[in-house]
Amino acid sequence: MRAFTNRTARKFALLGATATAGLLLSACGTDDPMSGMDHGGTSATATASASASGTAQAGAPGAFNDADVMFAQMMIPHHEQALEMAELADGRAEDPEVKRLVAAVKGAQDPEIAKMRAWLKGWGKPESAGHGSGSGHGMSGMMSEQDMKDLAAVKGKAFDRKFAELMIAHHEGAVAMAEDERKDGGNTAAKALADDVVRTQSEEIAALRKILDRL
Repeated sequence: MRAFTNRTARKFALLGATATAGLLLSACGTDDPMSGMDHGGTSATATASASASGTAQAGAPGAFNDADVMFAQMMIPHHEQALEMAELADGRAEDPEVKRLVAAVKGAQDPEIAKMRAWLKGWGKPESAGHGSGSGHGMSGMMSEQDMKDLAAVKGKAFDRKFAELMIAHHEGAVAMAEDERKDGGNTAAKALADDVVRTQSEEIAALRKILDRL
């Protein structure tokens, strides 16, 4: 009877040791650091890739071509100069219609600059392609440094007339660049902006010409 008891005790002890070893091996398998790194790495990479893709699509939806890139690179400094001209109207402009058009320029072109910068970033392209800030190649309608000085030197009705003359030429340049984008561009968002530029700035050109006629 005692021998049977001893054999039984040894049997249960052996089974307990085997089960314990199995649990330890199972635990080690679950906590394997390399296994965790593999799953974590794959998940993080996929998340980062999706995030980067989403950012690019948000900044520059759809396909694009060289014409789209040039349109954004050239229109940004063109819009920036229009904003500089509009800023000069503060304390100088007198005509209510000129002041209204100044507000319209500020309201439209600042957001458009931000939009085009986002596109270029999404496309992985530089903001400037070396076109220059003056009246360089393709920069139709850009004012010279002397033009800007002459505008800053006048006030009242003289400013209103000078502003209208210069902004007409400036807008005509923007419309010409936008027409090129409509014809040669491939990106849907860029072509839509070009449509807006042609429509709004053509309307403002007509309004500025009416102002000149009565001043």
